Amino acid sequence: MHLLKQYLHRVFYTDTRALSLMRVWVASVLLIDIGIRASDLEAHYSNMGILPLHALHANAWNQYFFSLHALSGMWQFQAVLFGIAGVAAICLLLGYHTRWATFISWLLLLSLQNRNPLISQSGDSLLRMLLFWGMFLPWHRHYSLDARRSLTSETTPHYLSMASAAYILQVAWVYVFTALLKSGPDWTTDGTALYYALSLDQILMPGGRILYQYPLLMKQLTHATYFLELWLPFILLIPWKTTWFRMIFFVAIVGLHIGISLTLFVGLFYLISISAVMGLLPTPVMDTVDRYLRAGYTRLHKRWTRIGKSWKSPVDLQVHLKWNTPKGADSFPVKYAREGVVLVALMLAFWWNLSTLGKPYFQVPGNMHWAALIPRLDQNWSMFAPNVFKDDGWYVLEGITNSNKKVDLNQQGKEPDTVKPASVMSLFKNDRWRKYSENYLFTPNEYMRPYYCFYLLRRWNEDHPKEEQINELSVVYMKEFSLPNYKTAPIKREVLCHCKP
Repeated sequence: MHLLKQYLHRVFYTDTRALSLMRVWVASVLLIDIGIRASDLEAHYSNMGILPLHALHANAWNQYFFSLHALSGMWQFQAVLFGIAGVAAICLLLGYHTRWATFISWLLLLSLQNRNPLISQSGDSLLRMLLFWGMFLPWHRHYSLDARRSLTSETTPHYLSMASAAYILQVAWVYVFTALLKSGPDWTTDGTALYYALSLDQILMPGGRILYQYPLLMKQLTHATYFLELWLPFILLIPWKTTWFRMIFFVAIVGLHIGISLTLFVGLFYLISISAVMGLLPTPVMDTVDRYLRAGYTRLHKRWTRIGKSWKSPVDLQVHLKWNTPKGADSFPVKYAREGVVLVALMLAFWWNLSTLGKPYFQVPGNMHWAALIPRLDQNWSMFAPNVFKDDGWYVLEGITNSNKKVDLNQQGKEPDTVKPASVMSLFKNDRWRKYSENYLFTPNEYMRPYYCFYLLRRWNEDHPKEEQINELSVVYMKEFSLPNYKTAPIKREVLCHCKP
């Protein structure tokens, strides 16, 4: 029993300062996400946009989903909820009433993601899960306003609980399951996955253009990425030299996602993934980080004092916190109830991940789906799996004006042509629109096509005089299929939707 406890502590402990640092990262990414989403309030979350409520409930809704954002189709109502989410995220960032801020942030993020699943990507699931486990983690103990109201002193920053184990396992299995789902020859034998990924003009970044010129290097990086994702997480379970193994994992994952962000347009996915591993930083590393943060605060305080000795430093009022003093411990009934909830959630989340492998004996029974779907513990890490898409292309939004002139809404009203844009990626306002355009292509999503067409038509006509307004619009996809050895199939013109006012 003693050896088991020792193993669990070495493997599943977290440093409370690292958790607090992760809280700051997660809250920062959450605020960026809220800001990006807020720029498309009407388009993505109102009845005047691309997915009205009646279309959502008829085609993309699950009976176990919950969404406050689905209570109204008015963009003004969405703006209020976005405002509340923003305040909660700021409170989470500052560590003010942290548990409530975490709960509200998780609830509103879950609600927001359920409102429009057509623009979601894997990073959204990870962000949602980080907030979920964060509700049970003590990430309020440092670098927070809550630390000022603490009651007891912390003798050690080491923290071990069911929640710390769930958090570490969550981070680990993201990579293990994404590797297991990459079962196609692109990953396992041919090593062509990165070649095909960088052939997708819709997500190609400048760094990817450079790497695309080196086929042997792309093949080696494909095999290295697959090996890293499948096997590296297991070093987190080694009970000796924990500091070294955690730092190897941390550096490798951060390097992987920085590399992805330089080559592929993945939105906030890389920032979310980097924030997820912040809580793994071991105690010796956090001792150094904490020392630098203290020194930084001291220098800032002295600089403010020199500016005006007669002023009371707002830094002293708001940021001079007790660094190592958590709130009083929970009572035993509360503690064990919390541990029980986390254990059940952990088992459900892991079971759901197993079910994504497609094996009949791993499937979650239908009568248990509610337990995972209501809190959105469902996860699927099938990024570029089982193979990378070979279909690529770009959109031409062909409109005919009242003066019988043809215009391309994607090219600021220029005459439509079939020439590939210099940067297909630049046609998208942000990654949410890029993801939507990807989902727009799939046959099961045909129901969504007219709403996008009418939205584009309406917005164009609202911004242009009568003679430049369009009386019909066609959403055209110029399909380009990637072939081996830097070749492509002939481009096909596909009209996905045609609409009139």
